[in-house]
Amino acid sequence: MSISKSIVRSSILLAAVLSLLNTSCFRKKKYENPITKDTLQPDKVLFDKAIADIERSRFEVARLTLNTMMNTYDTSEYLAKAKLAIADSWFREGGSHGMAQAEAEYKDFILFYPNMEESAEAQEKVCMIHFRQMEKADRDPKHAMRADDECRLLLTQFPNSKFAPQAQQRLREIQEVLAEHEAVAGRLYHHKGSFPAAANRFQALTDAFPLYSAADEVLWKLGDSYAHMGPRFADKSAAAYARIVKDYPLSPYVDEAKSKLEQMEKPIPEADPVAYARMKFELENRKKAGIVRKTLNVLSKSPDVRMAAKSGTPSMDGLRPTTPASVPVVAAGGTGVTADVSVQTVNDSSTLDKSPDARANPPAPAATAPAGATPAATTTDKPAAEAGAATPEDTSKTTANNKKKNEKKKKKTATK
Repeated sequence: MSISKSIVRSSILLAAVLSLLNTSCFRKKKYENPITKDTLQPDKVLFDKAIADIERSRFEVARLTLNTMMNTYDTSEYLAKAKLAIADSWFREGGSHGMAQAEAEYKDFILFYPNMEESAEAQEKVCMIHFRQMEKADRDPKHAMRADDECRLLLTQFPNSKFAPQAQQRLREIQEVLAEHEAVAGRLYHHKGSFPAAANRFQALTDAFPLYSAADEVLWKLGDSYAHMGPRFADKSAAAYARIVKDYPLSPYVDEAKSKLEQMEKPIPEADPVAYARMKFELENRKKAGIVRKTLNVLSKSPDVRMAAKSGTPSMDGLRPTTPASVPVVAAGGTGVTADVSVQTVNDSSTLDKSPDARANPPAPAATAPAGATPAATTTDKPAAEAGAATPEDTSKTTANNKKKNEKKKKKTATK
């Protein structure tokens, strides 16, 4: 009996806690860009009412109020704030539709008010829209690529903004996902023995994203891929091993890379002290995931960016497609294929028969007469009249005879 009473009490307590959590005081989330000016102007009153609705997650009502304010008071000093608030309401509402609407509103705000301080915040929100929709490295990277573009745009257009340091770290995390996406494809090619394809992926990855957490492993596989492609790529293989020694001095592949360089009789570079300090900082500040975090990562579609770099300047060029090293390149000034087409008028109609041409079945050469043969015995072409071809005079005579025959047939049928 006592057990049943305790269960009832616990259920009642749980219901009370849930009801408190559902009240507006717990669901209220403070708005980031309010208007602090204390005034009772009607446009300010409407704006404050809309902000209160946004903080209580009544987004549709807030947007209706803001649109009413913008249409009624089209010369208000709060128009820019109202437009930004509409975008923020879509951003808070979330979902694929809400995020798409928020991005469009933020882009419009930047277009109309590029010199306002809030434009940097709007661009940062656009970056976060795609950052939140990123998927794991083995899935579609479209949102990761868009997030990379938008964060680089923020650092380019608003380099002195207070959002720049945060956007720089976001860019490192985004490029970690993009680099892992390329590494997954490269590892698959390397495992299958498609070494030119693997080398192409690994080379583009290491050139574009040097801050990638597994760049040393990728460089090791890059050198191995070039080594399997023959002695023509020995220099590229050695360059990959040399980068491990120089740019990733704390990597577990350093000793093996040095032994490879010794076998190839290539110089072993010295470790870069700046790269040594950066790699040491990264290893000391790298966090390991617990059991719960690992379980959640398996169930989540979002990527795990714990291994992303926390220092260094991220790439501002992005990943660009490259030509595989196995594809031959025409040297400058060489005889390569060109697309130039020239046209020349030929006056002599027999030039095509006399000169060599590209026809599949060129005409056979004319037979030469044997020694001592008479002109009548040669097999040369005769004129059209001698070969029995119809002349214009013969054609006119034939037409006249046909007309006479037709007239005689008509007369016979008329007499009958």
